[in-house]
Amino acid sequence: QVQLVESGGGLVQAGGSLRLSCATSGRTFSTQTMGWFRQAPGKEREFVAASSWSAGPTYVAPSVKGRFTLSRDNAKNTVYLQMNSLKPEDTAVYSCAAGGLLVTSARAMDQRNYDYWGQGTQVTVSS
Repeated sequence: QVQLVESGGGLVQAGGSLRLSCATSGRTFSTQTMGWFRQAPGKEREFVAASSWSAGPTYVAPSVKGRFTLSRDNAKNTVYLQMNSLKPEDTAVYSCAAGGLLVTSARAMDQRNYDYWGQGTQVTVSS
């Protein structure tokens, strides 16, 4: 059983930054695909970023490219989402997810391929 615990959400003004953390346990972290997804009120959950494995490729959604960065710390079994230049439209509940070894961008971006999910953390960006 894999457990995921997110932290780091909060309220920030537009243009500000936040760093989300997702600590994992119960599975070999280095070979897991780790992803971040978000869901805004009244909208479908959408892909934000993913890392296929510890030294593998990272994928980022076009809407956040250049502003958000995903990184992993294998020693701490933790994945991070650094969010800069935040906009009000980034307001959502952000969730991390763990999947098997998803070796293509299409698979890494598809939430159906993830087996485990965290509880989510609220990010609110005020204008």
